[in-house]
Amino acid sequence: MRFLIDDQLPPSLAELLSRAGHEAKHLADLGLTGAADIEIWRHAMTARCVIITKDQDFAMLRGLEPDGPAVVWMRWGNTRKTALLQSLRRTLPVIIAALERGEKLVELV
Repeated sequence: MRFLIDDQLPPSLAELLSRAGHEAKHLADLGLTGAADIEIWRHAMTARCVIITKDQDFAMLRGLEPDGPAVVWMRWGNTRKTALLQSLRRTLPVIIAALERGEKLVELV
């Protein structure tokens, strides 16, 4: 699976996903740091990536554009990087299963 990691998440999240056998890029890897949400959305559509974000705007876009990319919306609030990575590692099988079932918005609370 291909993932695009939003700005407010650590680049090490892309590394975690890559080690788990997925293709993952952080916006910083692509020169998209600070890009507008719509630019990120279009990039994800073109590259056929799932967006992983803490930004509610992408969840709203997901509802408005049914043909757009899938979104994993992390609603965990302010979390230390180590805790965030551990939580994602633990929930990754559930996330992948939901995306493989065709879920277009996966909310992590």
